[in-house]
Amino acid sequence: MAPVIASFGADPAIVSAGQSFALTWNVTGATAISIDQGIGVVTGSSKAVTAAAGVTYTLTATNASGSKTASTTVTVAAPVAVGSNPILYVTQTPVSGFASRTTTFGNHLASPTAVPRGGDLMIRYPDGSTRNLTQEAGFGSAGFQGANAIAVREPSVHWSGSKALFSMVVGSPATQYEVRQYQWQVYEVSGLEKGATARIAKIARQPAYNNVSPFYGSDERVLFTSDRPRGGEAHLYPQLDEYESFPIVTGIWSLDPASGNLFLLNHTVSGAFSPSVDSFGRVIFTRWDHLQQDQQADADRANPASPPNGAFLYADESAAAARKALADEVFPEPRLDNHPSNVANHANGHTFNHFMPWQVNEDGTSEETLNHVGRHEIGPSYIPRAFNNDPSLLEFSRESVFANRTLLRSDGGLFHLREDPLQPGTYYGSNVREFGTAGANQIVRFTGSPTLNAETMIVTAVTHPDTAGFTAEGGTPAASHSGMYRNPLPMADGALVAVHTAETRLDQNEGTRAAPRYRYQFRLKSMKPSGVHFVADRALTAGTRKALWYWDPDARVDFDGILWELDPVEVMPRAKPSRRSDALEAPERAVLLEENVDEAQLRAWLTSNDLALIVTRDNTSRDRGERQQPFNLQVPGGVSKKGDNGKVYDISHLQLFQADQIRGYGGVNAPREGRRPLAQTMHDPKVKNPTGTGGPAGSVKLGLDGSSAAFVPARRAMTWQLTDAAGKAVVRERNWLTFQPGEIRTCASCHGLNSKDQAGGFTPLNKPEALRKLMQHWKQLPK
Repeated sequence: MAPVIASFGADPAIVSAGQSFALTWNVTGATAISIDQGIGVVTGSSKAVTAAAGVTYTLTATNASGSKTASTTVTVAAPVAVGSNPILYVTQTPVSGFASRTTTFGNHLASPTAVPRGGDLMIRYPDGSTRNLTQEAGFGSAGFQGANAIAVREPSVHWSGSKALFSMVVGSPATQYEVRQYQWQVYEVSGLEKGATARIAKIARQPAYNNVSPFYGSDERVLFTSDRPRGGEAHLYPQLDEYESFPIVTGIWSLDPASGNLFLLNHTVSGAFSPSVDSFGRVIFTRWDHLQQDQQADADRANPASPPNGAFLYADESAAAARKALADEVFPEPRLDNHPSNVANHANGHTFNHFMPWQVNEDGTSEETLNHVGRHEIGPSYIPRAFNNDPSLLEFSRESVFANRTLLRSDGGLFHLREDPLQPGTYYGSNVREFGTAGANQIVRFTGSPTLNAETMIVTAVTHPDTAGFTAEGGTPAASHSGMYRNPLPMADGALVAVHTAETRLDQNEGTRAAPRYRYQFRLKSMKPSGVHFVADRALTAGTRKALWYWDPDARVDFDGILWELDPVEVMPRAKPSRRSDALEAPERAVLLEENVDEAQLRAWLTSNDLALIVTRDNTSRDRGERQQPFNLQVPGGVSKKGDNGKVYDISHLQLFQADQIRGYGGVNAPREGRRPLAQTMHDPKVKNPTGTGGPAGSVKLGLDGSSAAFVPARRAMTWQLTDAAGKAVVRERNWLTFQPGEIRTCASCHGLNSKDQAGGFTPLNKPEALRKLMQHWKQLPK
């Protein structure tokens, strides 16, 4: 059988004279591949070339049964003019594989395996000219990547447009077998104007951990994500995620470089990504929501004779904590349908894996999904019901109550969020699968103004829906699959720029470890309409070709080709938004007034004890769109709400859980570094909620009006569930949330309402009786 040529093309296909481009091919069954125009025999799936004039290339694939040919034409045209402002971007030596520079999670690590050195911070001007800013400032090296080598990432421009933050790692092994720890640190660059000289300085007093995704706060603080342990405890480093039990960033941090004041906005158990401040003063970011039981521990339980992960428990978070054998987890329900606990409780197994858009104030208060949007409005339509013996519960989202029809994939989500400068409240992002595509797939646009109800938020496909998938090995690309996209950049003149590769398969190294050749050829490109969608058009730069080598650390790795271009951001001034704060709402304010509690004194006490206060007015009130968990609820002797005539559940307590880093791996005798957080019943000694309520550990009793109120630890991820009087779970929270010291956070309902509750009612406005009782209790506590 003759060879099969699934594709042969140029990326990009329209270039300026002398501009670098890649010839790419997908060929199976060939023993030899050659390209004319003087190129000759080739291997792998791509070849970097240049052209002075338009040219047609013919590829010939041969084996013992015969040969096949395919041709592609490259057009040489005048340089492309895109944007009225400069664009900052970075170059990166190509890399792929788990937890490397462009993966969806675990991309913050700084080893040369995860992020090969050789890239730079670049700026492109509207006339097409470019400058290498890190090289100008004396950073980086050519050829051998040793002690002075660098990698850079994620520039973010100051409000003035005159300077920018970015992350950089300096150094790489100078000799074979050298093993060192490297860290991403935050730097500031100025001299961005054409004709100026770049000046780069390291941000002072930042933590000695991997600090990435930096951006400026409206108060000039420097914010970034970091893998610094939540409380700074070195023995808890690194925090391990809830899926692969792999190192992850712990959340978004805020630093005052002048004083060194540092605090954690949100404790993200499985990571936060690509944050920025939008025009409304909200910190917008992607968060990995993965609140489920430990699959590594499940694998060990299934193979007790030879547990593959060596999962165990630490008795607590201390450095000298005793190491204990596995025990059943307390929250949420087990992952597998046939787990004895699930069978006994008629519960379905619970897994959760989604990357959602989130928001938080710059002081860390009011963390929630963007506009309180949920899986039901923008996620996959199939969501398993909590219990399998209640026919009222649904397994699909209720499309009749929300407007959006472009649903995100169930094994990925939204990344690289960018607000449209011409349409405040409209955002672009990458709708990306979790693995295999280097954080690239489809570009989408979605609405998210603070005044927009989540039921009316709309996700729109910018690139064709085919780009949300990939081409199987040996397969033919879908007709409208125009390649893989990431890092969308809507610009102030209405142009749209993105990072693009024409490859439609999963990324792969088709060379060797010593001489890698990756399929993807990420370049900055302008976008143009194609029907109702957009496709990549012209490359914005001539490309940066480098020949370099480095130790990894035992093997020598050589690369000679075009560097990737990533993380574009427009260089322009923009107005600082007003700083957001959330005032206590009228029902809660009335309770404090009636109980003679001074709000300022209460907040001061909370702050001094590293506590927050959370209040829900009516836990029987559920959003009308959420029918996967029980929604016919009643407090015995008190309020009730029903969405249909089905089974009614009693709820009497709110049980709270805190994220403790107590899961270890590698066995009790030689544990590996790091710990995974697990949900544990709330036990922080500073929390002084009323006792003797007859409920399960870590719980507070509901008022007859359905309300709840509780003190909770601040700056530690928290979650909860509603239980009956016997402590049996009825409704479970599906996310972690973090609260700040002194924060008083009110939710009107359990799963707050977007517009109406399950019975067609509106937002509860009752003065929460549980808050009243808590305040009476608080007044008796020693101050």
